[in-house]
Amino acid sequence: MTELEITRRRLLELGLALPPLAALAGAGRSAGSAKASAPVASLPLAPTPAIADADDPTPELTEGPYFTPNSPRRRSIVAAGAAGTRLTLTGRVLTTAGKPVARALADFWQCDARGAYDNDGYRFRGHQLTDAEGRYTLFSVVPGLYPGRTRHIHVKVQAPGRPVLTTQLFFPGRSGNARDGIFDPECLLRGWRLVKGRRVARFDFVLDL
Repeated sequence: MTELEITRRRLLELGLALPPLAALAGAGRSAGSAKASAPVASLPLAPTPAIADADDPTPELTEGPYFTPNSPRRRSIVAAGAAGTRLTLTGRVLTTAGKPVARALADFWQCDARGAYDNDGYRFRGHQLTDAEGRYTLFSVVPGLYPGRTRHIHVKVQAPGRPVLTTQLFFPGRSGNARDGIFDPECLLRGWRLVKGRRVARFDFVLDL
Protein backbone atom coordinates (compact mmCIF):
# COMPACT_ATOMS: atom_id res chain seq x y z
CA MET A 1 0.00 0.00 0.00
CA THR A 2 1.43 3.38 -0.99
CA GLU A 3 1.83 6.28 1.39
CA LEU A 4 -1.00 8.23 -0.24
CA GLU A 5 -3.60 5.45 -0.32
CA ILE A 6 -6.65 6.27 1.82
CA THR A 7 -7.02 4.15 4.92
CA ARG A 8 -9.23 4.71 7.91
CA ARG A 9 -6.16 5.73 9.88
CA ARG A 10 -5.26 8.26 7.17
CA LEU A 11 -8.76 9.73 7.26
CA LEU A 12 -8.67 9.92 11.04
CA GLU A 13 -5.39 11.81 10.85
CA LEU A 14 -7.01 14.27 8.45
CA GLY A 15 -10.15 14.57 10.55
CA LEU A 16 -12.22 13.15 7.68
CA ALA A 17 -13.00 9.59 8.77
CA LEU A 18 -16.08 8.02 7.27
CA PRO A 19 -18.81 7.13 9.80
CA PRO A 20 -19.73 3.53 10.56
CA LEU A 21 -22.50 1.82 8.60
CA ALA A 22 -24.98 2.60 11.35
CA ALA A 23 -24.33 6.29 10.81
CA LEU A 24 -24.73 5.94 7.06
CA ALA A 25 -28.18 4.53 7.62
CA GLY A 26 -29.11 7.85 9.18
CA ALA A 27 -27.80 9.91 6.26
CA GLY A 28 -29.88 13.02 5.81
CA ARG A 29 -30.77 13.25 9.51
CA SER A 30 -29.26 15.85 11.77
CA ALA A 31 -27.53 14.78 14.97
CA GLY A 32 -29.99 14.53 17.84
CA SER A 33 -33.06 14.76 15.59
CA ALA A 34 -35.25 12.09 14.10
CA LYS A 35 -35.25 13.50 10.59
CA ALA A 36 -34.04 16.44 8.53
CA SER A 37 -35.64 18.50 5.82
CA ALA A 38 -36.23 16.40 2.72
CA PRO A 39 -34.30 17.39 -0.43
CA VAL A 40 -36.36 18.83 -3.28
CA ALA A 41 -35.68 16.11 -5.86
CA SER A 42 -37.83 17.70 -8.57
CA LEU A 43 -36.19 21.12 -8.37
CA PRO A 44 -34.42 22.14 -11.60
CA LEU A 45 -30.71 22.47 -10.89
CA ALA A 46 -28.22 24.88 -12.37
CA PRO A 47 -26.29 23.29 -15.26
CA THR A 48 -22.77 22.05 -14.68
CA PRO A 49 -20.85 22.53 -17.95
CA ALA A 50 -17.86 20.39 -18.82
CA ILE A 51 -14.35 21.77 -18.76
CA ALA A 52 -13.06 21.47 -22.33
CA ASP A 53 -9.50 22.58 -21.62
CA ALA A 54 -7.13 22.67 -18.70
CA ASP A 55 -8.25 24.88 -15.82
CA ASP A 56 -6.56 26.40 -12.79
CA PRO A 57 -6.86 24.54 -9.47
CA THR A 58 -9.39 25.82 -6.95
CA PRO A 59 -7.57 28.15 -4.52
CA GLU A 60 -6.75 26.81 -1.08
CA LEU A 61 -8.15 29.02 1.70
CA THR A 62 -7.92 28.92 5.48
CA GLU A 63 -9.93 26.27 7.33
CA GLY A 64 -11.11 28.62 10.04
CA PRO A 65 -11.65 27.73 13.71
CA TYR A 66 -14.85 25.66 13.52
CA PHE A 67 -14.11 22.44 11.61
CA THR A 68 -15.46 19.30 13.31
CA PRO A 69 -14.14 15.90 12.15
CA ASN A 70 -16.24 12.78 11.55
CA SER A 71 -19.28 14.58 10.15
CA PRO A 72 -22.22 12.41 9.04
CA ARG A 73 -22.34 11.20 5.46
CA ARG A 74 -25.32 12.96 3.88
CA ARG A 75 -26.30 15.33 1.07
CA SER A 76 -28.73 17.41 3.14
CA ILE A 77 -27.14 19.24 6.07
CA VAL A 78 -30.34 21.09 7.00
CA ALA A 79 -31.67 20.30 10.45
CA ALA A 80 -35.40 19.73 10.87
CA GLY A 81 -37.21 23.03 11.32
CA ALA A 82 -34.15 25.15 10.53
CA ALA A 83 -34.83 28.68 9.36
CA GLY A 84 -33.36 30.27 6.27
CA THR A 85 -33.59 30.37 2.49
CA ARG A 86 -33.03 26.88 1.12
CA LEU A 87 -29.99 26.37 -1.07
CA THR A 88 -29.21 23.62 -3.59
CA LEU A 89 -25.55 23.52 -4.58
CA THR A 90 -24.40 21.19 -7.34
CA GLY A 91 -21.15 20.67 -9.20
CA ARG A 92 -18.30 18.30 -9.83
CA VAL A 93 -14.79 17.54 -8.67
CA LEU A 94 -12.45 17.64 -11.67
CA THR A 95 -8.77 17.50 -12.50
CA THR A 96 -7.03 20.44 -14.17
CA ALA A 97 -7.47 18.52 -17.44
CA GLY A 98 -11.25 18.49 -16.93
CA LYS A 99 -11.52 14.81 -16.04
CA PRO A 100 -14.06 13.88 -13.33
CA VAL A 101 -12.80 12.56 -10.00
CA ALA A 102 -14.98 9.69 -8.81
CA ARG A 103 -15.44 9.01 -5.10
CA ALA A 104 -13.84 12.29 -4.09
CA LEU A 105 -14.63 13.20 -0.49
CA ALA A 106 -16.41 16.56 -0.08
CA ASP A 107 -16.92 17.74 3.51
CA PHE A 108 -19.10 20.86 3.96
CA TRP A 109 -19.74 22.96 7.05
CA GLN A 110 -21.25 26.41 7.62
CA CYS A 111 -23.11 28.60 10.07
CA ASP A 112 -26.91 28.66 10.18
CA ALA A 113 -29.12 31.47 8.88
CA ARG A 114 -28.48 33.45 12.06
CA GLY A 115 -24.71 33.27 11.71
CA ALA A 116 -24.13 30.66 14.44
CA TYR A 117 -22.01 27.51 14.13
CA ASP A 118 -22.96 24.28 15.85
CA ASN A 119 -19.75 23.35 17.67
CA ASP A 120 -21.37 20.66 19.84
CA GLY A 121 -23.13 18.61 17.15
CA TYR A 122 -23.42 18.32 13.39
CA ARG A 123 -26.08 20.83 12.35
CA PHE A 124 -25.08 22.22 8.94
CA ARG A 125 -22.20 19.77 8.70
CA GLY A 126 -21.84 16.71 6.50
CA HIS A 127 -19.72 14.92 3.94
CA GLN A 128 -20.40 12.94 0.77
CA LEU A 129 -18.61 11.10 -2.03
CA THR A 130 -18.82 12.14 -5.67
CA ASP A 131 -20.36 9.73 -8.18
CA ALA A 132 -18.64 8.16 -11.19
CA GLU A 133 -18.87 11.49 -13.05
CA GLY A 134 -17.41 13.45 -10.14
CA ARG A 135 -20.77 15.01 -9.27
CA TYR A 136 -22.03 16.11 -5.85
CA THR A 137 -25.26 17.72 -4.62
CA LEU A 138 -25.58 19.66 -1.37
CA PHE A 139 -28.86 20.75 0.23
CA SER A 140 -28.42 23.55 2.76
CA VAL A 141 -29.54 27.11 3.51
CA VAL A 142 -27.95 30.43 2.65
CA PRO A 143 -25.65 31.00 5.65
CA GLY A 144 -26.08 34.05 7.83
CA LEU A 145 -23.46 36.68 8.58
CA TYR A 146 -20.80 35.57 11.01
CA PRO A 147 -19.17 38.63 12.68
CA GLY A 148 -16.32 40.00 10.57
CA ARG A 149 -16.98 37.70 7.61
CA THR A 150 -18.98 37.73 4.42
CA ARG A 151 -21.37 34.84 3.73
CA HIS A 152 -19.44 31.66 3.03
CA ILE A 153 -19.39 27.85 3.12
CA HIS A 154 -16.35 25.85 4.24
CA VAL A 155 -15.26 22.79 2.26
CA LYS A 156 -12.63 20.08 2.35
CA VAL A 157 -12.21 18.10 -0.87
CA GLN A 158 -10.02 15.02 -1.26
CA ALA A 159 -9.49 12.77 -4.27
CA PRO A 160 -8.86 9.14 -3.28
CA GLY A 161 -5.33 8.76 -2.04
CA ARG A 162 -4.43 12.41 -2.50
CA PRO A 163 -3.97 15.44 -0.20
CA VAL A 164 -6.92 17.45 1.08
CA LEU A 165 -7.93 20.78 -0.48
CA THR A 166 -9.38 23.13 2.13
CA THR A 167 -11.22 26.13 0.76
CA GLN A 168 -14.32 28.32 1.10
CA LEU A 169 -17.19 29.22 -1.23
CA PHE A 170 -18.65 32.72 -1.51
CA PHE A 171 -21.91 34.25 -2.68
CA PRO A 172 -22.09 36.69 -5.61
CA GLY A 173 -23.33 40.26 -5.22
CA ARG A 174 -22.60 40.54 -1.49
CA SER A 175 -21.26 43.88 -0.29
CA GLY A 176 -19.28 42.12 2.42
CA ASN A 177 -17.11 40.32 -0.13
CA ALA A 178 -14.92 43.36 -0.73
CA ARG A 179 -14.29 43.79 3.01
CA ASP A 180 -13.51 40.15 3.73
CA GLY A 181 -9.78 39.45 3.94
CA ILE A 182 -10.27 35.79 2.98
CA PHE A 183 -12.57 36.35 0.01
CA ASP A 184 -11.33 35.06 -3.34
CA PRO A 185 -13.40 35.79 -6.49
CA GLU A 186 -12.32 32.44 -7.96
CA CYS A 187 -14.40 30.78 -5.24
CA LEU A 188 -17.66 32.54 -6.09
CA LEU A 189 -20.68 30.34 -6.67
CA ARG A 190 -21.84 30.22 -10.29
CA GLY A 191 -25.34 30.13 -11.74
CA TRP A 192 -26.77 31.94 -8.73
CA ARG A 193 -30.55 32.19 -9.12
CA LEU A 194 -33.88 31.86 -7.35
CA VAL A 195 -36.16 28.94 -8.29
CA LYS A 196 -39.49 28.45 -6.49
CA GLY A 197 -38.25 30.22 -3.38
CA ARG A 198 -35.00 28.24 -3.26
CA ARG A 199 -31.55 29.50 -4.22
CA VAL A 200 -29.71 27.37 -6.77
CA ALA A 201 -26.00 27.55 -7.58
CA ARG A 202 -23.12 25.43 -8.75
CA PHE A 203 -19.38 25.16 -8.24
CA ASP A 204 -16.79 22.85 -9.76
CA PHE A 205 -13.78 22.03 -7.59
CA VAL A 206 -10.61 21.64 -9.67
CA LEU A 207 -7.81 19.59 -8.16
CA ASP A 208 -4.18 19.58 -9.26
CA LEU A 209 -3.63 15.80 -9.38
